[in-house]
Amino acid sequence: MKDLKEYNIQFVGLKEGNHLFEYTVDNKFFEAFNFDEYESSSIEIALNFLKKPTLFELSFTANGHVEVPCDISGELYNQPIKAEMQLVVNFGPEFNDDNEDILILSHDAYEFSVAQYIYELIVLSVPNKRIHPKVLDGTMNSETLNRLKELQIKEVKTVEETDPRWDKLKNLITEKKT
Repeated sequence: MKDLKEYNIQFVGLKEGNHLFEYTVDNKFFEAFNFDEYESSSIEIALNFLKKPTLFELSFTANGHVEVPCDISGELYNQPIKAEMQLVVNFGPEFNDDNEDILILSHDAYEFSVAQYIYELIVLSVPNKRIHPKVLDGTMNSETLNRLKELQIKEVKTVEETDPRWDKLKNLITEKKT
């Protein structure tokens, strides 16, 4: 994580009030986390940092895209990223990040890194099932989709054949009701 020093915020010298931090995230950022699911990425992060006397309120906004393969066709496409996250930073006797909405820093801390929070914001905003927009609207023409259409199960006509003994039992039930 040595490559991510630009994501460290030294809050000791900041005045109380709003501060805006802006970051541009690309694949080098994800390489620091050994994450290689994206072919390419371009995401703008705006971090509104509100410093109060006893705590900080952070508001992250992410806008951009990541290039990922479609789970159905395998074709690459740009998955839009648009996400927001809130984080409260408070102080306590020791560091604690067990709660996802509250970060507790030790009283002697003078800086902290927002890289992990930016990483989670982006990764969690990408859907689990990634489907190319052209697959959704039916305009994509690819060899994979053509092969899937060939292998698609055709409508199966089912003829319900029942055991005549069961039919007699069903009649008993209907006879009791009348």
